[in-house]
Amino acid sequence: METETQAVMFADVHLWRPQPAEPEAEAQAPAGERQPRFQPVNRNQLLLRPVDVEQLVGPDHPARAIWALVNERDLGRFHDHIQAVEGVAGRSARDPRLLISLWIYAYLDGTPSAREIARQCLYNPAYQWLTGANSVSAHALSDFRTAHAEALKDLSTQVLALLAEEGLVDLEQVTQDGTKVRASAGADTFRREATIQRHLEQARQRLEELDRQDGEELSALTLEARQRAAREKIQRMEQALQQMEQIRRTKPESEQAQVRVSLTDPEARIMKQNDGGFAPSYNVQFTTDAKQTVIVSVEVTQEASDAGQLQPAMERLQQEAGQAPRQALVDGGYTSRENVVGMARREIDLIGPPLDGHKQKETLYEMRGVAPEFRPEAFVWDPAANRYTCPAGKRLPFKSQQALVGQTKYTYWAAVEDCAACAHKPLCCPTSKGGRALVRTEDGPEMVAFRTKMETAEAKQIYKKRGQVAEFPNLCVKQKFGLRQFSVRGLKKVNIEALWVNLAFNVQQWIRLCWRPQLAMPG
Repeated sequence: METETQAVMFADVHLWRPQPAEPEAEAQAPAGERQPRFQPVNRNQLLLRPVDVEQLVGPDHPARAIWALVNERDLGRFHDHIQAVEGVAGRSARDPRLLISLWIYAYLDGTPSAREIARQCLYNPAYQWLTGANSVSAHALSDFRTAHAEALKDLSTQVLALLAEEGLVDLEQVTQDGTKVRASAGADTFRREATIQRHLEQARQRLEELDRQDGEELSALTLEARQRAAREKIQRMEQALQQMEQIRRTKPESEQAQVRVSLTDPEARIMKQNDGGFAPSYNVQFTTDAKQTVIVSVEVTQEASDAGQLQPAMERLQQEAGQAPRQALVDGGYTSRENVVGMARREIDLIGPPLDGHKQKETLYEMRGVAPEFRPEAFVWDPAANRYTCPAGKRLPFKSQQALVGQTKYTYWAAVEDCAACAHKPLCCPTSKGGRALVRTEDGPEMVAFRTKMETAEAKQIYKKRGQVAEFPNLCVKQKFGLRQFSVRGLKKVNIEALWVNLAFNVQQWIRLCWRPQLAMPG
C-alpha cells in the first residue's frame, strides 16, 4: 500500500518544471504586489500603414543589381507580341523588364516556380521592391517564361557580351560537362505502343462527343476548356508515337516491342542518375569559360551519353560567339576517337583522359571464356610476314582491315582445321565455330599526338583545373537554383528553362565580380 502511494506521488512530479504555487501561499502575498500585464497579440485584424517601397531593400541588394542590368539591355525583341500601345484604349501590358527581373531573381533565390513568385510578391520585400508593391499573377509569369525563346537567347548573348567587355570571358580555355536533370514526368507514365494507341483513340472519341454537344448541357467556357484538353491529349499521344518511332530507329529488332514512351512528357528519356538509379530525364550540357567560371553556351539533349555533345557544343559556340575556344577541358566521357580527331581538325586543343579499352577487352574475353594464357599478349607478332603465331604454334595470317575514325583495325584468322584439332580450343576460342581471330589496332596521327600530349606533366596539370570549373555550374543550378527537376515539359521548353538558368548564373557572376566591387568603390 505504501509503494502504491509513493508511485502516485512521483507520477505528479515533473523534472525541470516549476510547480504551481499553492493557493494558501498566493493568498498570503503582500497586498501591494500586482500580477504583470502584457500587450496582447491580435492577429485577427487588418492594418493600413504607409510603406516606403524604395527602402524595402538595401543599396547592395541583388534585386537592385538585376533591375539595373536588365534596364540597360535592349529588350526590343520582347516587345514584338505586345498589342497595347500608347494612344489606343486597352489594358497596359506587363513590362518585360519586370518579368525578366522576377524570373532571374527567383532562380537566384531558389524558387523557380510561377506560383511561388506570385506568392512572394505579396510579402517578400525584394519581390515587392521589384514589382513596386503590386501583385503579379502566376499565369502571366508562367506564360512569359516559355513564350520568348529567341528574345531570351538574345538577352543572354547581350549579358555575355557585357561580361566579355568586363574581361570575365576570353574563350582561351573552356570546359564541357553535362548533368542529368529530371523531367516533369514520373517513371510510371511510360507505356508501350498498344496502350498509347488506345489512349489516342479514346481522346479522339472524346473530342468528337464534345464537338457534337450544342452548348445546352455545358456552358460555352466549360465546353471550350474540355475541347482544348482533349486536343492537347491527342497532340501528346501523337507526339508519343512519333518519339517511339524515333527511339526504335536506334534499337535492334529484338528490342522493338519493349520500347516505351512517357504519356506525360514523350520527349523525356530514362537516364541514369548520380545516385545510381534511373529516372525520366534530360541531359543539360554546359560550356563554361574557365577564366571566371561563366557559362558561355547551354543545350539540353535527349541523349544520355556525353560523347556526342562535344563537337556540336564547339560548333554552337563558334556561331554564337564568333570564335572557337583555344582549349577545351573534358572528362573521359568526351574523349572518344571521333572527338579527338574532330577537335584536332577544328584546331581546338583537347585536354582529357585518353580512352583505355583494356578493361573492356578483358571483360569481353572473360565472357567468351578465353583463358588468360591465350589472351592477345600471348600471341607473337611477326611484322615482316604480317601474321601472328598462337601459343600452340599455329599461324594467324592477315585477312582484312577496317578504317575507322582515328584508328585502323587489322584482322587475323587461324585456319578452321588448325583450331578444330587443337587441344587448347576450350581455353582459346571455346565459343567460336571457326578459327581463332585476333584484331590489331593502329591509332591515327591525331590519336597518337593526343596520347603523347596527355602523358606530359603540363597536360596533367592543366586537366586538374577541369573539376573546379566544370562542376561548379552543375552544383549551383541544382543546389542553389533548385533545378533538380524541370518545371516544364518537352525538349523545346526545357531548353528555354535552361536558358533562364544560364542567364541567372551569369548575372550572379556579374553581381559578384563587377557590380558589388563597383558599388564598394568610394565616390
